[in-house]
Amino acid sequence: METFIVTVSYLAIGVFLRLSGRFPKDFSNSLNLYVIYVSLPALVLYKVPSMEIDKDLWFVALLPWIMVGLNGILIWALSRLFKWEAQVTGCLMLMASLGNTSFLGIPMVRAFFGEQAISYAMIYDQLGSFLALATFGTLVLAIFGDPDGPRPSLRDVIKKIITFPPFIALGIALLALGRTFPAPLSSLLNGLGSTLVPVVMVAVGYQLTPRLEPGTTRFLAVGLFLKLVVSPLAALGLSKVLGLGGVAVDVAIFEAGMPPMVSAGALAIMAGLSPRLTAALVGVGILLSFLTLPILFQLL
Repeated sequence: METFIVTVSYLAIGVFLRLSGRFPKDFSNSLNLYVIYVSLPALVLYKVPSMEIDKDLWFVALLPWIMVGLNGILIWALSRLFKWEAQVTGCLMLMASLGNTSFLGIPMVRAFFGEQAISYAMIYDQLGSFLALATFGTLVLAIFGDPDGPRPSLRDVIKKIITFPPFIALGIALLALGRTFPAPLSSLLNGLGSTLVPVVMVAVGYQLTPRLEPGTTRFLAVGLFLKLVVSPLAALGLSKVLGLGGVAVDVAIFEAGMPPMVSAGALAIMAGLSPRLTAALVGVGILLSFLTLPILFQLL
């Protein structure tokens, strides 16, 4: 509980900094870049090599893809049934399928499960959510996005994946499984990695602007219900059917209940996929997750 309260306090600090008006509007972007290029790669390199190879690790890597498939099919069916506009369909297809498993997921996993569980969250995020954003996300943007906008090529997608700093760090860390880095390097990685949670949560708080625009309430409710309720309950049910358990499985289910991904939201807005609805899904989703995640944790 203490760790959770501290994590929420970081979020409140971010909100306070935005309301103070003393920081530039793009201040959170600088914090996000620091996380992507420094603290998250450092944390990956520090945590993953010492990770215990759990027999259920395959579930951690595959579950995000299962969630993408499940929610993608549900959104497509609802869209056909209720004849939604293409922009709304594309928005919900993206936002209800991809969770904020890195920027919010890692701090929340740390708060509820402890330091030892962070490596499982990284596997879920990098081998699942990030790759799904680069592949499934690109496909959704190509089908439902602005027809006059640029269409990323397969080469662009592959380049984005292999040059993403946390993904590079994960590759190095997996090669170093069971090995230890020299003490000075290990201390450096630990110090840089420990900055991830406060920096991420301050950045999230700084850009937290929930906006309920006219006409978005119905779709907002559908998207958040699928992401915050249906997804984790489906993941929990699947684990029970398969007879799986343990920390790795619990972390994967917990990650499945994360709110819509901020990065996916940014791409959806740039592609013209119902920007107001997208912004509301991100902002309101983060706020509601502070209620739904503790409940989900109690169910595990």
